Amino acid sequence: MRINLLPHRELARQARQRQFVTLAILTAVAGVLIAGLVHLVMGARIDDQLARNNLLKTHIAELDRQISEIDKLKDQIAQVLARKQVVETLQANRNEAVHLLDQLVRQLPEGTYLNSVKQVGDKVTIVGYAQSNARVSTLMRNIDGSPWLERPELVEIKLVTVPGARRDEPVHTNQFTLNFYMKHAQAAKPPAGAPAKGARP
Repeated sequence: MRINLLPHRELARQARQRQFVTLAILTAVAGVLIAGLVHLVMGARIDDQLARNNLLKTHIAELDRQISEIDKLKDQIAQVLARKQVVETLQANRNEAVHLLDQLVRQLPEGTYLNSVKQVGDKVTIVGYAQSNARVSTLMRNIDGSPWLERPELVEIKLVTVPGARRDEPVHTNQFTLNFYMKHAQAAKPPAGAPAKGARP
């Protein structure tokens, strides 16, 4: 007997083709679904990250504004402190000229006379005349013991001739140049009731 298997084989081949096409379609659909799901997940993550970035930008802008205000406040505080320091310095030193002149009168020994007084900051330069070198030494010791004056430095001492009571009677005397410094008001304030060291009664 002869059996014709051609239709059966053709049917099997067609069935396999249908299975392949179906599998391919299912695979394509699954790929599209997976791609869509990945796209949705990544889009959601991107949106979430963008929202976080925007939130961070908002916070950063707020912090920048606060930092700018803090810097302005610091500048204002620095200006106020600088003005306060100037006022305190002026208040502390407003009586320095009075103390300087008072101490010069108190500490100047007999036989010593001043020709000029110049102050630059805390440094004071005096030029005067003394009957002897010992008078200048006494003046330096008095300045060193003063509650308002300190660090006497002899710059120069020389013998000069000055006019006397009569024009025909010149007088020979010692001209000296002396530097010393003013003490700060807080450091120079003597104890209550304590006499100035080296001051003449």
